[in-house]
Amino acid sequence: MSSLEKIPDAAQYGAPISLEMAKAVMQAAEAEAVREQWNLVIAIVDSGCNMIMLHKMDHAQLGSIPLAQQKAETAVRFRRPTVAFQERLRQDTQELKMLAMPNVLPVEGGIPLILGGKIVGGIGVSGARSAQDAQDAQVAVAILDNFVH
Repeated sequence: MSSLEKIPDAAQYGAPISLEMAKAVMQAAEAEAVREQWNLVIAIVDSGCNMIMLHKMDHAQLGSIPLAQQKAETAVRFRRPTVAFQERLRQDTQELKMLAMPNVLPVEGGIPLILGGKIVGGIGVSGARSAQDAQDAQVAVAILDNFVH
């Protein structure tokens, strides 16, 4: 089962992610980026969309800083991976209105962080192709399985 399949349809918000967990998620995201040789920006927000960690890798483009943060916030605010918005746009051009919605970045790379069935935060990754951003975030999300629920 992929991490995306583990996300409950109506996951409730939980306590904010701990710094220890955020560091572990960040470390996994950075390790994947280094392995793939991607220069990324990685943002981790808590369940209230407050920035916990922001990491700009050497040589990552500056424009990816706000994008990573927006992806993380979108995943938390709407309780779903940002790819869900991207897919809706791809399937139905009538959904273009979502491009005008505040606080929505409909691009792959943002995933809610779920622990014990509750949203504790979100990760947003930017700097590579969208699918690569999502891959990096997915690898990082999987690290939460190491924490007791």
